[in-house]
Amino acid sequence: MQESIDLFLKYIRFERNYSPLTIRSYTADLSEFLTYLGGPEVMLAPEQIDHITIRDFLSRLYEKGNGKSSVSRKLATIRSFFRFLHREGRISQNPARLVRTPKVPRKPPRFLTVEEVETILGLPKRSTDRGARDAAMLELLYATGIRVGELVSLNVEDCSFDQRLLRVRGKGRKERIAPFGEKAAQAIDNYLETRSRLLQRKRTAKEPNALFLNLRGSRITTRSVQRILEGYIRQSSSLLNVHPHLFRHSFATHLLNRGADLRSIQELLGHENLSTTQIYTSVAIDELVKTYRAAHPKAKSSEISD
Repeated sequence: MQESIDLFLKYIRFERNYSPLTIRSYTADLSEFLTYLGGPEVMLAPEQIDHITIRDFLSRLYEKGNGKSSVSRKLATIRSFFRFLHREGRISQNPARLVRTPKVPRKPPRFLTVEEVETILGLPKRSTDRGARDAAMLELLYATGIRVGELVSLNVEDCSFDQRLLRVRGKGRKERIAPFGEKAAQAIDNYLETRSRLLQRKRTAKEPNALFLNLRGSRITTRSVQRILEGYIRQSSSLLNVHPHLFRHSFATHLLNRGADLRSIQELLGHENLSTTQIYTSVAIDELVKTYRAAHPKAKSSEISD
């Protein structure tokens, strides 16, 4: 069983090009499933596992206090694992196909207001090496809606500064083009001189083409971007629980609220299915209702005259 799991993890890492964060999540989920089955030493072949075994595993998760969203994610991992084994001819059928996914109500994504975004973008001291880099990263996250994993994977050659375009490598090695605006272009241009100095600090840099570097001259990591943002948020008493992915949600929501069509937003975000992008429509409708109730003279019953 462990051999099959290792094979699957190599597949999603090298062939599907999943992000390190996603791979860690899949590894943890499959490790938990393997522990339930008896641990790495158990002599159990994937062919011996049926849908009843998977259902029992999910029941144990509920007993341990896992919520529906957590259970649903772990089931999705198990489904992907068995789908891979079935496609490779290592099992005759996928037992996870017979297990129903828990119904999880989809919550509208949280997003920042334009004013909150402006506050965050104004926090880095752009005259310093650290601030110039941080401002460029934050401006680019909001300007393009790219994922943090996509941001840290960018190389200098992925940026067309004249056309203000990025070549982004998304999930499953799929590439897309993401435009960015003048503010982001100015921030990147300001950072490039800093980047040259940072690169000199590590003469044997393994990835000299990396766009965003840490202060030691190496490619910055997703966790570092998270810590950097957390540091800035602590400087502002009005901002709480802000994480890098909120820039992506805010990018999509602000575009939709200003008239961008859903298909275009889907392309910009790199979503494979339009249904994934449609979650932002509920946010846009909520904002539309708020605007109507605040602005229309007959929106409030107390204002209606006989």
